[in-house]
Amino acid sequence: MSWSGFLTETMGRIGVLQKQAPGMFEGFNSMSKAAKRNGALDEKTKELIALGIAISTRCDSCIGFHTKSLVRLGTTREEFCEALEMIGYMGGGPSIAFGAKALEAFDEFTGTGA
Repeated sequence: MSWSGFLTETMGRIGVLQKQAPGMFEGFNSMSKAAKRNGALDEKTKELIALGIAISTRCDSCIGFHTKSLVRLGTTREEFCEALEMIGYMGGGPSIAFGAKALEAFDEFTGTGA
């Protein structure tokens, strides 16, 4: 699977919904900006938390979006894998399987591999 292609397709579907429900997206975007602002926690830490939730809820789109944000924020593969260890510990087998998907996305977005 190409994570870049998958996110492009996802954004296309979301765009169709946004045309039908613009108010919902305005509210969601405002909430996103407020949640991601640097405060006691920096944006990278918040995105790692979001990745954990994305994996635990088994949301491929969320995994892709938050992984891409973590790459943009300069997350190293080591940091990413340590987060996946904690996520796997807390979520067991399903989180390990979806964590492997997240690592695949990370490697695609960074152009690296195992």
